[in-house]
Amino acid sequence: MPLNPPPAPRSKGRGRLALGALVAALFGQLLTGTAVAVPSTETPPTGRIAWEPCASPSGEGTFECATIKVPVDWKRPRGATIDVALARHRATDPERRIGSLLINPGGPGGSGVSFAFSAPDAFSPELLERFDIVGFDPRGVGLSNPVTCDSDRVAAQGALLHPDSASSFAALREANRALGESCRDLTGPLVDHMDTTSVVRDMDAIRAGLGEKRISYYGVSYGTGIGQQYAERYPHRVRAMTLDSNMDHSLGTWAYQRTETVAMEESYGQFADWCARTPSCALHGQDARALFDSLYKRADAGALVLPGDPPYTVTTQDLQSLAFGSMYDPFTWFQFAEDLAFLDASDPAAARSLKERGEPTEFAYLPVMCQDYDFDVPSYATLARYERALARLAPVTRLSSLAWTDLTGCQNWPTEVTNPPHRLRVDGTPPILVTNSRYDVATPHSWGSNAARQIGREAVFLTYDGVGHGDYWLSPCARDAIDTYLLTLQTPRKGTHCPAVWPTSPSAQRQTPGDGLVNPLPELLGTGTHR
Repeated sequence: MPLNPPPAPRSKGRGRLALGALVAALFGQLLTGTAVAVPSTETPPTGRIAWEPCASPSGEGTFECATIKVPVDWKRPRGATIDVALARHRATDPERRIGSLLINPGGPGGSGVSFAFSAPDAFSPELLERFDIVGFDPRGVGLSNPVTCDSDRVAAQGALLHPDSASSFAALREANRALGESCRDLTGPLVDHMDTTSVVRDMDAIRAGLGEKRISYYGVSYGTGIGQQYAERYPHRVRAMTLDSNMDHSLGTWAYQRTETVAMEESYGQFADWCARTPSCALHGQDARALFDSLYKRADAGALVLPGDPPYTVTTQDLQSLAFGSMYDPFTWFQFAEDLAFLDASDPAAARSLKERGEPTEFAYLPVMCQDYDFDVPSYATLARYERALARLAPVTRLSSLAWTDLTGCQNWPTEVTNPPHRLRVDGTPPILVTNSRYDVATPHSWGSNAARQIGREAVFLTYDGVGHGDYWLSPCARDAIDTYLLTLQTPRKGTHCPAVWPTSPSAQRQTPGDGLVNPLPELLGTGTHR
Protein backbone atom coordinates (compact mmCIF):
# COMPACT_ATOMS: atom_id res chain seq x y z
CA MET A 1 0.00 0.00 0.00
CA PRO A 2 1.26 3.55 -0.68
CA LEU A 3 0.55 4.62 2.90
CA ASN A 4 3.01 4.77 5.74
CA PRO A 5 2.26 1.88 8.14
CA PRO A 6 1.39 2.64 11.75
CA PRO A 7 4.55 3.54 13.65
CA ALA A 8 6.01 1.18 16.23
CA PRO A 9 4.92 2.24 19.72
CA ARG A 10 8.25 3.81 20.76
CA SER A 11 9.76 4.57 17.38
CA LYS A 12 11.34 8.00 17.03
CA GLY A 13 12.63 7.49 13.50
CA ARG A 14 11.59 9.44 10.45
CA GLY A 15 9.88 7.89 7.47
CA ARG A 16 11.13 8.50 3.93
CA LEU A 17 9.04 10.14 1.22
CA ALA A 18 9.11 8.16 -2.03
CA LEU A 19 6.92 9.85 -4.56
CA GLY A 20 8.93 9.31 -7.73
CA ALA A 21 10.67 11.49 -10.25
CA LEU A 22 8.20 14.35 -10.07
CA VAL A 23 8.93 14.89 -6.40
CA ALA A 24 12.65 14.84 -7.12
CA ALA A 25 12.24 17.36 -9.92
CA LEU A 26 10.13 19.79 -7.89
CA PHE A 27 11.41 19.25 -4.37
CA GLY A 28 15.11 18.63 -4.97
CA GLN A 29 16.87 17.01 -2.02
CA LEU A 30 13.74 17.15 0.12
CA LEU A 31 13.78 15.65 3.58
CA THR A 32 10.57 14.25 4.94
CA GLY A 33 8.51 16.14 7.47
CA THR A 34 8.90 15.35 11.10
CA ALA A 35 7.10 12.24 12.27
CA VAL A 36 5.38 13.18 15.49
CA ALA A 37 3.10 11.57 18.00
CA VAL A 38 -0.48 12.63 17.35
CA PRO A 39 -2.69 12.85 20.42
CA SER A 40 -6.30 11.83 20.22
CA THR A 41 -7.60 15.28 21.16
CA GLU A 42 -8.38 18.24 18.90
CA THR A 43 -4.80 19.48 19.25
CA PRO A 44 -2.83 18.62 16.10
CA PRO A 45 0.86 17.70 15.94
CA THR A 46 3.25 20.26 17.36
CA GLY A 47 6.46 19.19 15.54
CA ARG A 48 7.95 21.94 13.39
CA ILE A 49 8.10 21.43 9.65
CA ALA A 50 11.60 20.71 8.29
CA TRP A 51 11.96 22.93 5.22
CA GLU A 52 14.56 22.50 2.50
CA PRO A 53 15.36 24.83 -0.42
CA CYS A 54 13.70 23.88 -3.69
CA ALA A 55 13.13 25.44 -7.10
CA SER A 56 9.87 26.16 -8.87
CA PRO A 57 9.37 24.77 -12.39
CA SER A 58 9.76 28.31 -13.76
CA GLY A 59 12.89 29.01 -11.73
CA GLU A 60 11.34 32.23 -10.40
CA GLY A 61 11.10 33.08 -6.71
CA THR A 62 12.74 31.74 -3.56
CA PHE A 63 11.06 28.54 -2.40
CA GLU A 64 11.30 25.91 0.27
CA CYS A 65 9.58 22.52 0.25
CA ALA A 66 8.68 20.00 2.92
CA THR A 67 6.26 17.31 3.95
CA ILE A 68 4.29 16.73 7.12
CA LYS A 69 2.80 13.48 8.34
CA VAL A 70 -0.92 13.26 9.07
CA PRO A 71 -3.11 10.29 9.97
CA VAL A 72 -5.03 8.62 7.18
CA ASP A 73 -7.99 8.50 9.59
CA TRP A 74 -8.10 11.30 12.13
CA LYS A 75 -10.29 9.10 14.33
CA ARG A 76 -7.28 6.76 14.59
CA PRO A 77 -4.45 9.26 15.05
CA ARG A 78 -1.84 6.59 15.84
CA GLY A 79 -2.68 4.51 12.79
CA ALA A 80 -1.31 4.68 9.26
CA THR A 81 -0.08 8.05 8.03
CA ILE A 82 0.50 9.83 4.75
CA ASP A 83 2.86 12.63 3.82
CA VAL A 84 1.27 15.94 2.84
CA ALA A 85 3.52 17.96 0.52
CA LEU A 86 4.07 21.69 1.00
CA ALA A 87 5.85 24.52 -0.79
CA ARG A 88 6.33 28.09 0.38
CA HIS A 89 7.49 31.28 -1.25
CA ARG A 90 9.41 33.25 1.35
CA ALA A 91 8.36 36.82 2.08
CA THR A 92 10.52 39.15 0.00
CA ASP A 93 10.62 41.77 2.79
CA PRO A 94 11.35 39.57 5.82
CA GLU A 95 11.68 42.51 8.23
CA ARG A 96 8.04 43.42 7.55
CA ARG A 97 6.79 39.83 7.34
CA ILE A 98 3.28 39.35 8.78
CA GLY A 99 3.29 35.54 8.81
CA SER A 100 2.17 32.66 6.63
CA LEU A 101 -0.63 32.92 4.07
CA LEU A 102 -1.98 29.45 3.35
CA ILE A 103 -3.56 29.10 -0.08
CA ASN A 104 -5.67 26.54 -1.94
CA PRO A 105 -6.75 26.76 -5.62
CA GLY A 106 -9.83 24.54 -5.50
CA GLY A 107 -10.75 21.43 -7.42
CA PRO A 108 -11.18 19.22 -5.55
CA GLY A 109 -7.89 17.99 -6.94
CA GLY A 110 -6.00 21.24 -7.44
CA SER A 111 -2.36 21.29 -6.35
CA GLY A 112 -1.59 23.81 -3.66
CA VAL A 113 2.10 23.16 -4.21
CA SER A 114 1.80 24.25 -7.84
CA PHE A 115 -0.35 27.18 -6.71
CA ALA A 116 2.47 28.31 -4.41
CA PHE A 117 5.00 27.91 -7.22
CA SER A 118 2.85 30.28 -9.31
CA ALA A 119 2.90 32.97 -6.59
CA PRO A 120 5.52 35.30 -8.16
CA ASP A 121 3.28 35.84 -11.19
CA ALA A 122 -0.13 35.32 -9.58
CA PHE A 123 -0.13 37.45 -6.43
CA SER A 124 0.51 41.13 -5.92
CA PRO A 125 3.99 42.37 -4.94
CA GLU A 126 2.52 43.61 -1.67
CA LEU A 127 1.38 40.13 -0.63
CA LEU A 128 4.69 38.62 -1.75
CA GLU A 129 6.59 41.14 0.38
CA ARG A 130 4.66 40.59 3.60
CA PHE A 131 3.71 36.89 3.62
CA ASP A 132 5.27 33.51 3.26
CA ILE A 133 2.90 32.05 0.64
CA VAL A 134 2.32 28.42 1.67
CA GLY A 135 0.56 25.90 -0.55
CA PHE A 136 -0.11 22.25 0.19
CA ASP A 137 -1.39 19.40 -1.89
CA PRO A 138 -4.46 18.15 -0.02
CA ARG A 139 -4.55 14.50 0.90
CA GLY A 140 -4.97 12.32 -2.18
CA VAL A 141 -3.85 15.08 -4.55
CA GLY A 142 -0.64 15.59 -6.50
CA LEU A 143 2.35 14.91 -4.27
CA SER A 144 0.28 13.95 -1.21
CA ASN A 145 -0.34 10.25 -1.83
CA PRO A 146 -2.49 10.83 -4.94
CA VAL A 147 -5.68 8.83 -5.37
CA THR A 148 -5.22 6.68 -8.44
CA CYS A 149 -7.91 4.74 -10.25
CA ASP A 150 -8.15 2.34 -13.18
CA SER A 151 -8.13 4.56 -16.29
CA ASP A 152 -10.35 2.08 -18.13
CA ARG A 153 -12.90 2.41 -15.31
CA VAL A 154 -12.64 6.21 -15.55
CA ALA A 155 -13.32 6.05 -19.28
CA ALA A 156 -16.19 3.59 -18.85
CA GLN A 157 -17.84 5.84 -16.30
CA GLY A 158 -17.35 8.91 -18.47
CA ALA A 159 -19.33 7.32 -21.28
CA LEU A 160 -22.31 6.76 -18.96
CA LEU A 161 -22.61 10.06 -17.09
CA HIS A 162 -25.68 11.19 -19.09
CA PRO A 163 -28.13 8.26 -18.78
CA ASP A 164 -31.28 8.39 -20.87
CA SER A 165 -33.13 5.30 -19.61
CA ALA A 166 -33.56 3.12 -16.55
CA SER A 167 -31.16 0.57 -18.04
CA SER A 168 -28.42 3.12 -18.74
CA PHE A 169 -28.91 4.53 -15.23
CA ALA A 170 -28.39 1.04 -13.82
CA ALA A 171 -25.26 0.67 -15.96
CA LEU A 172 -23.99 4.01 -14.62
CA ARG A 173 -24.50 2.89 -11.03
CA GLU A 174 -22.51 -0.28 -11.70
CA ALA A 175 -19.74 1.70 -13.41
CA ASN A 176 -19.52 4.18 -10.52
CA ARG A 177 -19.25 1.37 -8.02
CA ALA A 178 -16.55 -0.37 -10.06
CA LEU A 179 -14.58 2.86 -10.49
CA GLY A 180 -14.70 3.70 -6.79
CA GLU A 181 -13.61 0.19 -5.86
CA SER A 182 -10.70 0.42 -8.31
CA CYS A 183 -9.63 3.64 -6.59
CA ARG A 184 -9.64 1.85 -3.25
CA ASP A 185 -7.74 -1.13 -4.67
CA LEU A 186 -5.03 1.07 -6.22
CA THR A 187 -4.77 3.70 -3.48
CA GLY A 188 -5.68 1.96 -0.25
CA PRO A 189 -7.79 3.12 2.71
CA LEU A 190 -7.07 6.81 2.09
CA VAL A 191 -9.92 6.72 -0.46
CA ASP A 192 -12.38 6.39 2.43
CA HIS A 193 -10.99 9.52 4.14
CA MET A 194 -10.97 12.16 1.39
CA ASP A 195 -13.67 14.38 2.93
CA THR A 196 -13.08 18.08 3.55
CA THR A 197 -13.23 17.62 7.32
CA SER A 198 -10.07 15.52 7.10
CA VAL A 199 -8.38 18.18 4.95
CA VAL A 200 -9.30 20.78 7.57
CA ARG A 201 -7.60 18.68 10.25
CA ASP A 202 -4.55 18.37 8.00
CA MET A 203 -4.45 22.14 7.52
CA ASP A 204 -4.44 22.72 11.26
CA ALA A 205 -1.55 20.30 11.58
CA ILE A 206 0.25 22.46 9.01
CA ARG A 207 -0.56 25.58 11.06
CA ALA A 208 0.98 23.98 14.12
CA GLY A 209 3.99 22.81 12.10
CA LEU A 210 4.52 26.38 10.89
CA GLY A 211 4.57 27.57 14.48
CA GLU A 212 1.67 29.96 13.85
CA LYS A 213 -0.93 30.57 16.55
CA ARG A 214 -3.29 31.93 13.90
CA ILE A 215 -3.22 31.62 10.14
CA SER A 216 -4.10 33.85 7.24
CA TYR A 217 -5.83 31.99 4.43
CA TYR A 218 -6.84 32.59 0.82
CA GLY A 219 -9.01 29.90 -0.74
CA VAL A 220 -10.69 30.02 -4.12
CA SER A 221 -13.46 27.77 -5.43
CA TYR A 222 -13.45 24.42 -3.58
CA GLY A 223 -10.69 25.99 -1.46
CA THR A 224 -13.43 28.12 0.10
CA GLY A 225 -15.05 24.96 1.42
CA ILE A 226 -11.82 24.13 3.21
CA GLY A 227 -11.67 27.65 4.64
CA GLN A 228 -15.33 27.74 5.67
CA GLN A 229 -15.06 24.48 7.56
CA TYR A 230 -11.71 25.46 9.09
CA ALA A 231 -13.31 28.64 10.46
CA GLU A 232 -16.17 26.55 11.75
CA ARG A 233 -13.90 24.10 13.56
CA TYR A 234 -11.04 26.39 14.61
CA PRO A 235 -12.43 29.95 14.81
CA HIS A 236 -9.79 31.22 17.20
CA ARG A 237 -6.92 30.03 14.98
CA VAL A 238 -7.82 32.43 12.16
CA ARG A 239 -6.04 35.78 11.70
CA ALA A 240 -7.61 36.62 8.33
CA MET A 241 -9.53 34.59 5.75
CA THR A 242 -10.56 35.41 2.19
CA LEU A 243 -13.07 33.08 0.56
CA ASP A 244 -13.15 33.79 -3.19
CA SER A 245 -15.88 32.13 -5.33
CA ASN A 246 -17.69 30.16 -2.69
CA MET A 247 -18.99 26.68 -2.18
CA ASP A 248 -22.29 26.23 -0.31
CA HIS A 249 -22.13 23.03 1.68
CA SER A 250 -25.68 23.42 2.95
CA LEU A 251 -27.35 22.53 -0.36
CA GLY A 252 -29.45 19.47 -1.03
CA THR A 253 -29.44 17.64 -4.35
CA TRP A 254 -32.09 19.68 -6.16
CA ALA A 255 -30.93 23.07 -4.86
CA TYR A 256 -27.39 22.25 -5.98
CA GLN A 257 -28.59 21.46 -9.51
CA ARG A 258 -30.98 24.40 -9.72
CA THR A 259 -28.50 27.07 -8.62
CA GLU A 260 -25.73 25.78 -10.88
CA THR A 261 -28.05 25.58 -13.89
CA VAL A 262 -29.41 29.10 -13.40
CA ALA A 263 -25.83 30.37 -13.09
CA MET A 264 -24.91 28.69 -16.38
CA GLU A 265 -27.91 30.13 -18.21
CA GLU A 266 -27.30 33.64 -16.86
CA SER A 267 -23.59 33.51 -17.65
CA TYR A 268 -24.20 32.40 -21.22
CA GLY A 269 -26.70 35.25 -21.49
CA GLN A 270 -23.94 37.67 -20.48
CA PHE A 271 -21.73 36.20 -23.21
CA ALA A 272 -24.49 36.60 -25.78
CA ASP A 273 -25.08 40.22 -24.77
CA TRP A 274 -21.34 40.95 -24.87
CA CYS A 275 -21.12 39.48 -28.36
CA ALA A 276 -24.02 41.63 -29.51
CA ARG A 277 -22.23 44.85 -28.46
CA THR A 278 -18.65 43.81 -29.39
CA PRO A 279 -17.87 44.13 -33.10
CA SER A 280 -14.76 41.93 -32.85
CA CYS A 281 -16.78 38.96 -31.52
CA ALA A 282 -17.02 36.29 -34.24
CA LEU A 283 -20.78 36.06 -33.63
CA HIS A 284 -21.41 39.80 -33.69
CA GLY A 285 -24.62 40.47 -35.60
CA GLN A 286 -26.02 37.01 -34.80
CA ASP A 287 -28.30 35.90 -32.00
CA ALA A 288 -25.88 33.87 -29.88
CA ARG A 289 -28.71 32.41 -27.81
CA ALA A 290 -30.55 31.17 -30.89
CA LEU A 291 -27.30 29.81 -32.33
CA PHE A 292 -26.59 27.73 -29.23
CA ASP A 293 -30.15 26.43 -29.23
CA SER A 294 -29.80 25.47 -32.90
CA LEU A 295 -26.48 23.71 -32.29
CA TYR A 296 -27.95 21.87 -29.32
CA LYS A 297 -30.90 20.61 -31.33
CA ARG A 298 -28.60 19.48 -34.16
CA ALA A 299 -26.36 17.66 -31.67
CA ASP A 300 -29.38 16.08 -29.96
CA ALA A 301 -30.52 14.72 -33.34
CA GLY A 302 -27.04 13.39 -34.15
CA ALA A 303 -26.84 15.87 -37.03
CA LEU A 304 -23.89 17.97 -35.85
CA VAL A 305 -21.13 16.02 -37.60
CA LEU A 306 -17.71 17.51 -38.20
CA PRO A 307 -15.67 16.27 -41.15
CA GLY A 308 -12.51 14.38 -40.44
CA ASP A 309 -11.00 10.93 -40.64
CA PRO A 310 -13.10 9.57 -39.10
CA PRO A 311 -15.91 12.16 -38.86
CA TYR A 312 -16.79 13.29 -35.36
CA THR A 313 -20.38 13.51 -34.13
CA VAL A 314 -20.70 16.30 -31.58
CA THR A 315 -22.92 15.42 -28.62
CA THR A 316 -25.04 17.72 -26.53
CA GLN A 317 -22.63 16.99 -23.68
CA ASP A 318 -19.70 18.20 -25.82
CA LEU A 319 -21.54 21.42 -26.50
CA GLN A 320 -22.54 22.02 -22.89
CA SER A 321 -19.05 21.30 -21.61
CA LEU A 322 -17.52 23.68 -24.15
CA ALA A 323 -19.90 26.45 -23.07
CA PHE A 324 -19.46 25.76 -19.36
CA GLY A 325 -15.67 25.86 -19.50
CA SER A 326 -15.76 29.09 -21.47
CA MET A 327 -17.62 30.89 -18.69
CA TYR A 328 -14.72 30.72 -16.20
CA ASP A 329 -12.96 33.75 -17.66
CA PRO A 330 -14.50 36.20 -20.15
CA PHE A 331 -11.11 36.72 -21.76
CA THR A 332 -11.62 33.33 -23.43
CA TRP A 333 -14.81 34.53 -25.11
CA PHE A 334 -13.18 35.54 -28.38
CA GLN A 335 -12.05 31.93 -28.84
CA PHE A 336 -15.37 30.55 -27.63
CA ALA A 337 -17.26 32.62 -30.19
CA GLU A 338 -14.95 31.31 -32.92
CA ASP A 339 -15.54 27.75 -31.68
CA LEU A 340 -19.32 28.16 -31.96
CA ALA A 341 -18.94 29.65 -35.42
CA PHE A 342 -16.72 26.72 -36.45
CA LEU A 343 -19.28 24.27 -35.11
CA ASP A 344 -22.06 25.99 -36.99
CA ALA A 345 -20.01 25.76 -40.17
CA SER A 346 -18.85 22.19 -39.42
CA ASP A 347 -15.22 23.28 -39.63
CA PRO A 348 -12.70 20.45 -39.03
CA ALA A 349 -10.68 22.70 -36.73
CA ALA A 350 -13.50 22.55 -34.22
CA ALA A 351 -13.41 18.77 -34.32
CA ARG A 352 -9.75 18.79 -33.37
CA SER A 353 -10.49 21.13 -30.48
CA LEU A 354 -13.34 19.05 -29.12
CA LYS A 355 -11.57 15.72 -29.42
CA GLU A 356 -8.52 16.61 -27.36
CA ARG A 357 -8.89 14.44 -24.26
CA GLY A 358 -6.49 12.78 -21.90
CA GLU A 359 -6.40 9.48 -20.08
CA PRO A 360 -6.42 10.45 -16.40
CA THR A 361 -5.10 8.08 -13.77
CA GLU A 362 -5.02 10.43 -10.78
CA PHE A 363 -8.63 10.99 -9.79
CA ALA A 364 -9.28 12.90 -6.57
CA TYR A 365 -12.38 14.83 -7.61
CA LEU A 366 -15.22 12.37 -7.06
CA PRO A 367 -13.69 10.75 -3.96
CA VAL A 368 -13.99 14.18 -2.30
CA MET A 369 -17.34 15.28 -3.74
CA CYS A 370 -19.04 11.98 -3.03
CA GLN A 371 -17.99 12.14 0.64
CA ASP A 372 -19.02 15.78 1.04
CA TYR A 373 -22.45 15.59 -0.64
CA ASP A 374 -25.23 13.00 -0.58
CA PHE A 375 -26.30 13.03 -4.23
CA ASP A 376 -27.95 9.61 -4.48
CA VAL A 377 -31.37 9.63 -6.16
CA PRO A 378 -33.78 6.71 -5.86
CA SER A 379 -34.40 6.03 -9.55
CA TYR A 380 -33.92 7.10 -13.14
CA ALA A 381 -37.41 8.63 -12.99
CA THR A 382 -36.15 11.14 -10.41
CA LEU A 383 -33.10 11.94 -12.53
CA ALA A 384 -35.26 12.44 -15.63
CA ARG A 385 -37.61 14.70 -13.70
CA TYR A 386 -34.63 16.82 -12.62
CA GLU A 387 -33.42 17.05 -16.21
CA ARG A 388 -36.78 18.24 -17.50
CA ALA A 389 -37.12 20.81 -14.72
CA LEU A 390 -33.60 22.13 -15.33
CA ALA A 391 -34.30 22.54 -19.05
CA ARG A 392 -37.30 24.69 -18.15
CA LEU A 393 -35.09 26.85 -15.94
CA ALA A 394 -32.41 27.15 -18.64
CA PRO A 395 -34.05 26.95 -22.07
CA VAL A 396 -30.80 27.80 -23.90
CA THR A 397 -28.08 25.85 -22.05
CA ARG A 398 -30.39 23.23 -20.41
CA LEU A 399 -28.17 22.38 -17.42
CA SER A 400 -24.78 22.82 -15.76
CA SER A 401 -22.49 20.12 -17.12
CA LEU A 402 -20.29 20.11 -14.01
CA ALA A 403 -23.16 19.94 -11.52
CA TRP A 404 -24.89 17.24 -13.55
CA THR A 405 -21.85 14.98 -13.64
CA ASP A 406 -21.31 15.61 -9.92
CA LEU A 407 -24.81 14.20 -9.44
CA THR A 408 -24.55 11.26 -11.84
CA GLY A 409 -20.94 10.47 -10.95
CA CYS A 410 -21.76 9.96 -7.27
CA GLN A 411 -24.64 7.51 -7.77
CA ASN A 412 -23.81 4.28 -5.91
CA TRP A 413 -20.28 5.49 -5.07
CA PRO A 414 -18.80 2.93 -2.69
CA THR A 415 -17.61 5.23 0.12
CA GLU A 416 -19.78 6.77 2.82
CA VAL A 417 -20.85 10.42 2.91
CA THR A 418 -18.62 11.18 5.87
CA ASN A 419 -19.00 14.99 5.72
CA PRO A 420 -22.67 15.49 4.85
CA PRO A 421 -24.07 18.90 3.90
CA HIS A 422 -24.89 21.23 6.75
CA ARG A 423 -25.31 24.92 7.43
CA LEU A 424 -22.12 26.60 8.57
CA ARG A 425 -21.84 27.39 12.27
CA VAL A 426 -19.03 29.94 12.60
CA ASP A 427 -18.60 31.85 15.83
CA GLY A 428 -15.62 33.75 17.17
CA THR A 429 -13.46 34.41 14.10
CA PRO A 430 -12.22 37.84 13.06
CA PRO A 431 -14.04 39.33 10.05
CA ILE A 432 -13.99 36.98 7.04
CA LEU A 433 -13.98 38.47 3.53
CA VAL A 434 -16.34 36.54 1.23
CA THR A 435 -16.32 37.41 -2.49
CA ASN A 436 -18.22 36.13 -5.52
CA SER A 437 -18.80 37.06 -9.12
CA ARG A 438 -22.39 37.90 -9.98
CA TYR A 439 -22.17 35.39 -12.86
CA ASP A 440 -20.06 32.39 -11.84
CA VAL A 441 -20.89 29.02 -13.41
CA ALA A 442 -18.78 26.96 -11.02
CA THR A 443 -19.73 28.59 -7.70
CA PRO A 444 -22.86 30.72 -8.22
CA HIS A 445 -23.36 34.10 -6.60
CA SER A 446 -26.20 32.62 -4.55
CA TRP A 447 -23.70 30.21 -2.99
CA GLY A 448 -21.49 33.08 -1.87
CA SER A 449 -24.32 35.16 -0.48
CA ASN A 450 -25.75 32.14 1.29
CA ALA A 451 -22.38 31.20 2.77
CA ALA A 452 -21.96 34.77 4.02
CA ARG A 453 -25.40 34.66 5.66
CA GLN A 454 -24.53 31.38 7.35
CA ILE A 455 -21.22 32.73 8.64
CA GLY A 456 -23.19 35.66 10.02
CA ARG A 457 -21.77 38.78 11.62
CA GLU A 458 -18.20 37.65 10.97
CA ALA A 459 -18.73 37.77 7.17
CA VAL A 460 -18.22 40.77 4.87
CA PHE A 461 -19.63 40.02 1.40
CA LEU A 462 -18.24 41.63 -1.75
CA THR A 463 -19.80 41.12 -5.20
CA TYR A 464 -17.88 41.41 -8.45
CA ASP A 465 -20.57 42.39 -10.95
CA GLY A 466 -18.96 40.58 -13.87
CA VAL A 467 -18.64 37.04 -15.19
CA GLY A 468 -16.12 34.40 -14.20
CA HIS A 469 -14.50 32.34 -11.48
CA GLY A 470 -11.73 33.58 -9.21
CA ASP A 471 -12.37 37.25 -8.47
CA TYR A 472 -8.75 38.02 -7.54
CA TRP A 473 -7.69 37.71 -11.19
CA LEU A 474 -10.86 39.09 -12.78
CA SER A 475 -11.33 42.41 -11.00
CA PRO A 476 -8.71 44.98 -9.95
CA CYS A 477 -11.29 46.33 -7.50
CA ALA A 478 -11.79 42.93 -5.84
CA ARG A 479 -8.06 42.25 -5.83
CA ASP A 480 -7.33 45.56 -4.10
CA ALA A 481 -9.98 44.81 -1.46
CA ILE A 482 -8.55 41.33 -0.86
CA ASP A 483 -4.97 42.59 -0.63
CA THR A 484 -5.91 45.42 1.72
CA TYR A 485 -7.82 43.08 4.00
CA LEU A 486 -5.11 40.40 4.16
CA LEU A 487 -2.42 43.01 4.82
CA THR A 488 -4.24 45.34 7.24
CA LEU A 489 -7.35 43.42 8.37
CA GLN A 490 -9.45 46.32 7.09
CA THR A 491 -12.48 44.98 5.24
CA PRO A 492 -14.48 46.77 2.56
CA ARG A 493 -17.93 47.95 3.53
CA LYS A 494 -20.52 45.21 3.69
CA GLY A 495 -22.39 44.92 0.42
CA THR A 496 -19.56 46.40 -1.68
CA HIS A 497 -19.87 45.92 -5.45
CA CYS A 498 -16.97 45.96 -7.89
CA PRO A 499 -17.71 46.91 -11.53
CA ALA A 500 -17.62 44.32 -14.31
CA VAL A 501 -14.57 44.13 -16.56
CA TRP A 502 -15.26 43.08 -20.15
CA PRO A 503 -12.75 41.76 -22.70
CA THR A 504 -11.84 44.22 -25.43
CA SER A 505 -9.34 42.22 -27.48
CA PRO A 506 -8.25 38.58 -27.73
CA SER A 507 -4.60 39.41 -27.11
CA ALA A 508 -4.81 39.69 -23.32
CA GLN A 509 -6.35 36.37 -22.42
CA ARG A 510 -3.77 35.26 -19.84
CA GLN A 511 -3.07 38.66 -18.28
CA THR A 512 -5.38 39.83 -15.53
CA PRO A 513 -6.99 43.26 -15.86
CA GLY A 514 -5.08 46.19 -14.44
CA ASP A 515 -1.65 44.95 -13.42
CA GLY A 516 -0.47 42.09 -15.60
CA LEU A 517 -0.73 39.30 -13.02
CA VAL A 518 -1.25 35.85 -14.49
CA ASN A 519 -4.37 33.90 -13.57
CA PRO A 520 -3.00 30.48 -12.53
CA LEU A 521 -6.33 28.66 -12.23
CA PRO A 522 -6.74 27.48 -15.86
CA GLU A 523 -3.36 25.74 -15.81
CA LEU A 524 -3.82 24.37 -12.30
CA LEU A 525 -7.35 23.03 -12.78
CA GLY A 526 -8.45 23.33 -16.38
CA THR A 527 -11.98 24.63 -16.86
CA GLY A 528 -15.29 22.83 -16.69
CA THR A 529 -14.13 19.67 -14.93
CA HIS A 530 -13.16 21.09 -11.51
CA ARG A 531 -13.92 24.10 -9.36
